[in-house]
Amino acid sequence: MNQIHISPLQSILSHFRFLLTLRSEPEGTYHSLIIFRLSPSTSSTSDLKDENEDRNLSGNKHQIYVMEATCPHLGAEMSHADIEEYDDSSVVAVCPWHRYDFDLKTGKSETGLKTCTYAVQIKLDPITSEEQIWMEAPLGGTSWRVVELRPVSEEFADPPPLPSDPASSLIDGTVAPYAQATAEPIVPTENPPKTLMEWAVLILNTANPTLKVERTRYAVHAFRTGTITTVGNKVAHPPVPPPQPPRETYMNIVEPGKIQSGKRKNRAVMLHALANIEQWAVDLAWDIMARFGPMHKDLPPAFFSDFTKMALDESKHFSLLRARLSSFSTPYGSLPVHASLWESASLTSRSLLSRLAIIHLVHEARGLDVNPKTIEKFRKAGDKESVDVLEIIHADEVTHVTAGHRWFVWMCEQQMKKNGGEQVVDPIEAFREEVRQCWRGDIKGPFNVEDREKAGLSPEFYEKLKGEMPYEDVQATLKTQMSVLPLEMKKASQMQTDTEAMEGNGMGMDMKDVCDSLTHVKVEYES
Repeated sequence: MNQIHISPLQSILSHFRFLLTLRSEPEGTYHSLIIFRLSPSTSSTSDLKDENEDRNLSGNKHQIYVMEATCPHLGAEMSHADIEEYDDSSVVAVCPWHRYDFDLKTGKSETGLKTCTYAVQIKLDPITSEEQIWMEAPLGGTSWRVVELRPVSEEFADPPPLPSDPASSLIDGTVAPYAQATAEPIVPTENPPKTLMEWAVLILNTANPTLKVERTRYAVHAFRTGTITTVGNKVAHPPVPPPQPPRETYMNIVEPGKIQSGKRKNRAVMLHALANIEQWAVDLAWDIMARFGPMHKDLPPAFFSDFTKMALDESKHFSLLRARLSSFSTPYGSLPVHASLWESASLTSRSLLSRLAIIHLVHEARGLDVNPKTIEKFRKAGDKESVDVLEIIHADEVTHVTAGHRWFVWMCEQQMKKNGGEQVVDPIEAFREEVRQCWRGDIKGPFNVEDREKAGLSPEFYEKLKGEMPYEDVQATLKTQMSVLPLEMKKASQMQTDTEAMEGNGMGMDMKDVCDSLTHVKVEYES
């Protein structure tokens, strides 16, 4: 039996459920799984009678199981499945959408369906004697590697989280601190959304950043737990996303006296710029679902699971950055904000392949390049709290580029199927062509080769690559988009950008490097 090394046992003792993503090389095939741990571990290597013995965990106190991440019925996410014990001592995971039950050992269901489960073993590292988790390798791929292993959510933390103080900030973004108050309810009292598409468009049209985060949290949880059971992308008249998500008017006005001088000013400016990026990133995650879901009715449920997770991640990032801004007496919205990232969204609004390429494999991949340097600047400034936040963000962004790569490859496979398999659609060549047509200027290094490769991007994707989109086409597209925007959004788009606000360095960080760190979201077109 071929096996895959997952992680040290110690790495999964913080939570009872983990999302596990594998990728096969060189095929680039992705496989999404979920790890269930049913009871806390109390064993150690000293408990073993034979330190060289492999132990199958299905019958011991660890009770670790691996199964498919989605239900074989309609593809519902199993991350929030109920775990139930039957009279015959079997343990099953129950799909939250339609209550289909699956035995964690065999994958069999009383309904007659079956899902794939994978044998799990613990092996002792011969050098460190550390317990390591191994699992049976899935079929349909070779040289599997782990590209993501992360807790499902703090709901499944071990030990369980303490009741939260609504006024406090949590590391998982479950509370949005220092928020501007809004009287509007999370769930509208009139015509509340019923499908994921309706929630996506509602969130895109939500200007208040606090309410946007709260609605994102609510919608993602409802989708995962089966409260929302319909994506809604296959209906005859799906809701239409806005050409550009609105922002509250106060966010366009610099409030005098709020920003302190010197080093604190420079760090606050950077954090504010990053928070602005993350707010747009929340919108981008919802927009890709709302805009392209109806265009591509064959998108599987896993697509929406990946991008709802991304929306939740981005809302967490925004909340963490806003909490850090409060420590600099700089409320979010007190500095100018820009919509430069949305320019690329506008330029790719008619093609899912283009959107995945430019937003996730150019912009977000550039973030992987510059984030470590940005983190080091904050570390040298002695700002450990911000370093911790930025490291969380960077780790999540690797998974976002991975998701972009996964669905870009999937789209290439669908194109090949549509032409009857007569012409191979190579993802690398397809990506380079999308960049040439939908980007202007060089894809610049230096590159974070390690994290890019972990996300699926080999150097063949991005080295010696230049966008050739004519400047006139860029301006014409953006002018068309501007013509349908509300007046207040047109005014906002003309405002001073965060990067412009950083000109004229005072004391503290080298703001050139800070500006460089924003190039993954600021669209720079050469004239």
